[in-house]
Order: sequence, then structure tokens, then C-alpha cells
Amino acid sequence: MESGPLLRLLIQAGLGSRRRLADAIEQGRVRVNGDVTEDFSYLVNVEKDTVTVDGEEVDLKPKPLVYLMLNKPAAVLSTTKDERGRKTVMDLLPPKYGAMRLYPVGRLDRDSTGLLLLTNDGELTYRLTHPKFEHEREYLVFIRDKLRPGEKQTIETGIQLDDGITHHAVVKELQAYHPFNYSVTVHEGRKRQVRRMFGKLGHPVLALKRIRVGDLKLGKLQEAQARELTVEEIKALLLECSH
Repeated sequence: MESGPLLRLLIQAGLGSRRRLADAIEQGRVRVNGDVTEDFSYLVNVEKDTVTVDGEEVDLKPKPLVYLMLNKPAAVLSTTKDERGRKTVMDLLPPKYGAMRLYPVGRLDRDSTGLLLLTNDGELTYRLTHPKFEHEREYLVFIRDKLRPGEKQTIETGIQLDDGITHHAVVKELQAYHPFNYSVTVHEGRKRQVRRMFGKLGHPVLALKRIRVGDLKLGKLQEAQARELTVEEIKALLLECSH
């Protein structure tokens, strides 16, 4: 494909999320052949036109799509770089992925661990992170005490946080996942949502690990290790995100 809409080509180039790139266009930070272009649908010829974002020329020619699963350790940031020099998930990847413009799909906070997807497929990133698609995320939770009577139901039916009432969740008590004593499945991607839900009830979360996104499971992948998704996993993920 030689030509395509500006926003879609930027997303496909793995330059960031749809929201981030749409903001860049609206803010006049994107130029085509030297001219500011604020039209998302502006038709760009990838062979002939020159596109810059914040003054840097970008290559919009199609690239192989990469899908990685990482088991994120604690004390690692779910971002591509950190101005303070702290370790990021990119520091854990083999060198061959360094030039592929991979971005984390959503985030795990610094102290949380577990399944984190990284890809240069901007459309998939958008569909997995936008709230309207409501993909399930399952976490293992460690709290010091058991939930009191009624608290499980409160979490499951919805709990009032400072950014609104949470949606339906599923909470299960665990016996064989030391130190974790609960699992919780949510359909939203609010910032630090699980920690805030339990904290609201007086149960600070001492450890949090994500083990599933949609049908994709962390499995036995070792902490700090990454692997490419299988063809079957990619197909299932793309199918799920197409709905």
C-alpha cells in the first residue's frame, strides 16, 4: 500500500497510541512535506511524502509487526524511557527489539508484576487499552487479612472511587498461590484500579500480579523474561480485538 490516511499510517508505524498521535496532529506537531497537517484523514504517499513529528522525520513504510509478552518484575517502569534514568521494560528486552519501536500495551504500576504486552501494532494497542472495548484483566492479589463479610460483594458489584463507580468484577479466594490470597478480574483499565478498590475497604495491596489479558495467559514465563506470542495467540488476540 503506497498511500493511506495520516493517523492510521502513524499508528501502524508504531509511533505510539492512537490518542497520543491524534493529539500530536491536533496540536500542529505533525507536518507533511513541511506543512502542518491537522487532518487525520490526510492522504499520505509513503513512497514520496515526507512526514515529521516534532521535527523528526518518520518512516511510514510497513514494518513487520511484533507481539511480545513480558513478565514484568517489580521496580521496573512500564514505559519506553525514563528521564530520571530508572529501569524500564525496554531494558529487559533482547537487543534485537531495540529498533522496532515497541510500546507497552497499557501499564502496570512500578510495584506490580506480571503480564505486559509490547507491540508496534498501534491499532491493537488502541483496542486493548480503550475503555469501550472492556477486555478482561485478571490479577493475583496479596492482602494481609481476609476480606470481611460483604466486602467481596462490594468489590464485585461496584465500589465508589474518586473517578466513579467501578464496573462488575469477579473476586475469588485462593489457597495455593502463596503469597497471593485472592484473584480479581476487572474489565476496566483505570490507573491503579485494583489497589484502589482494595485500599478503599481498608486492605492495602501488598503484592499484585497480572496473569491474564483477555484469553492470553502469563503461564510459566519467568520473571523478567519475554517471548514472542505464538501465531495462534496472535490470531486469538486479533480476533478478540476485532469485536
